[in-house]
Amino acid sequence: MINSDKILDNENQFVDVTEKIPLMRAIPLSIQHLFAMFGSSVLVPLIFKVDPTTVLFFNGIGTLLYAFITQKKIPAYLGSSFAFIAPVLSLYSQGYDFQTIQGGFVFVGIAFTAIAIIVGYTGMGWVNKLFPPAAMGSIITIIGLELASNAADMAGFPVGGSNTQTLNVTWVIVSMVTLITVILCNVLLKGFLKVIPILIGIVVGYITSYFMGLVDFSTVNNASFFVVPNIKLAHFDMNAILTILPAAFVVIAEHVGHLKVTSSIVGKDLATDPGLHRSLLGDGLSTIISGMFGSVPTTTYGENIGVLALTKVYSVYVISGAGLVSIILGFSGKISALISTIPTPVIGGVSILLFGTIATSGLRTFIEEKVDFSKSRNLILASIIFVVGMSGIKLTLGNLELKGMGLATIVAIVLSLSFMIFDKLGIMNEEE
Repeated sequence: MINSDKILDNENQFVDVTEKIPLMRAIPLSIQHLFAMFGSSVLVPLIFKVDPTTVLFFNGIGTLLYAFITQKKIPAYLGSSFAFIAPVLSLYSQGYDFQTIQGGFVFVGIAFTAIAIIVGYTGMGWVNKLFPPAAMGSIITIIGLELASNAADMAGFPVGGSNTQTLNVTWVIVSMVTLITVILCNVLLKGFLKVIPILIGIVVGYITSYFMGLVDFSTVNNASFFVVPNIKLAHFDMNAILTILPAAFVVIAEHVGHLKVTSSIVGKDLATDPGLHRSLLGDGLSTIISGMFGSVPTTTYGENIGVLALTKVYSVYVISGAGLVSIILGFSGKISALISTIPTPVIGGVSILLFGTIATSGLRTFIEEKVDFSKSRNLILASIIFVVGMSGIKLTLGNLELKGMGLATIVAIVLSLSFMIFDKLGIMNEEE
């Protein structure tokens, strides 16, 4: 840990979770987190055809609420969750309006809150049994790797299911200029400039995009200076609730994985202090508020976890600053419109590195937890989880589609429970 007035003079230093940073340095660091999450967090409301500025507003509210509930001990930004896209689009096809869909979001938050209370009373023991290091390291790695094709797509390489099948040379140039800038800033710059490589990369990428003809300012010219968040109260329908609710399991698994990643990065067991129950409660209450008043469910964001790993600035005050900026953007039509002009390949270039750092954090779990792969249970857990998570296998249950990290997590739970039962029966051929 270091004096935060003197940020990162060598690569072994870091800014701890509870450290405060001078305002003039905290502002660009917070904006960097905002840029990291912006593309993904705004994409969800665009898919759902709801107002992005309203979603940004509630993302900010949720982030600040989360910081308060977790006693300012977990640096996490709460952004828009992708886990609900399939059930929401299914409900849209059945003629449901968004206010009715919001009711399902509210019950997802209630489910989060209920599980948080259970964890608070029963402790983390059963969670650790369900997710031993061999399983959790694999899941964390998959969280990063399953996003790899999305990063490549955004960077101009059509590998992740994009509509075009040819290389977009213009996008590739912009994304590679952005990525190379971030890399060079990380390995060459010193002091404070080393801490904001993503922000520098986005600025350079944005300028490159402008000269490549990818920036359209028409939305900025047409935007109002001041807007009011579009508040709409949730309506409740049992079918909509039952359609949305199963996706909560996927988000809870994602939440546990993200907390493990963050713990690994900051060097603290955040699941114990302040506790997984507080983390789940913060996310749950944020989702309840968002769903009740016109926004989408929230989740801890992998992009921002990647920023923590790259910059070594773990201060929760920086993350909270990003939440405060999100709230401001909820009222500022011009600024929000300007940020929305950042071209996709700029975000793609940054994402190639961010998603990779999440994956390597999972691999680091194997090393730090000293996972012994000579033991059959560890080898089986990691092997099957990796194949299920990365193969594209899908499991459809009604309107809920499980794949990738979500399905891999369920498989991990089933295998772990089986091994626990075998241990209790004394029929395992090796010790736990």
